[in-house]
Amino acid sequence: MDWLTENKIPLGKWIKSIVDLTNDHAAWFFDGISIALGFIIEGLTNLLIWFPPLILVALFVSASLWLHRSWKLSLMIGCSLLLIINLGYWESTLQTLSLVLFSSGFCMLIGVPLGIAAAHRPGLYRVLHPILDLMQTIPTFVYLIPTLILFGLGPVPGVISTMIFALPAPIRLTHLGITSVPRSMIDAVESFGATKSQILWKVELPSAKSTIMAGLTQCIMLSLSMVVIAALVGADGLGTPVVRALNTVNIAKGFEAGLAIVLVAIMLDRVCKERS
Repeated sequence: MDWLTENKIPLGKWIKSIVDLTNDHAAWFFDGISIALGFIIEGLTNLLIWFPPLILVALFVSASLWLHRSWKLSLMIGCSLLLIINLGYWESTLQTLSLVLFSSGFCMLIGVPLGIAAAHRPGLYRVLHPILDLMQTIPTFVYLIPTLILFGLGPVPGVISTMIFALPAPIRLTHLGITSVPRSMIDAVESFGATKSQILWKVELPSAKSTIMAGLTQCIMLSLSMVVIAALVGADGLGTPVVRALNTVNIAKGFEAGLAIVLVAIMLDRVCKERS
């Protein structure tokens, strides 16, 4: 047994060498990505903060009413946002919201096309399946270390780590939605001479819409679960007061910041659900 432990395979050293090599020879590339992503995220955050709080609350309430035609949902959103303002976490909430919107939007932009491609090409999904399992099961702190080295402190390593963690959800659920379309329905439209593009846009995507929207809500929830992790590498938002409360054992502050995260999660989940 000793020979097995004494002859350790240096996997960690190999990964470290790859990260160091990448950082030495492609630092300009990752610095460019960090600057670009930081500019977009900060721009979105500043845009949201620019609006007076009550006007932005009114806009959010009006948008939810227009989307869902539910006064109960709009009332819940309005009361939740007013409570967040009252607790003093409005700016942190907007910072978190911009991070979640950016990471979720980017994940959907990549995940939906990949899910469609995987549904049409089973061999591609067989390759993606173990990669997606690895992305979701590996501890987030493990890939937070190389992203921190490559992108530096700030919101960017947190956003990159969040996207790695949340990306499998839209890929899997888009794949599930497309593959769940009844074969008889596809055969019927093919018999009328429909092209592959027409089948995708007029049959498969409408049929899979509810499943794809479920992938969006899952992506948002996974992104929100990374808020505290992102705060550890310098990302602003609701994770920052949670980390400070943890360090100082401040129960009141931790509960209030945690409640704000829960309210944001509930609001985004309800708004992004498909209208019944």
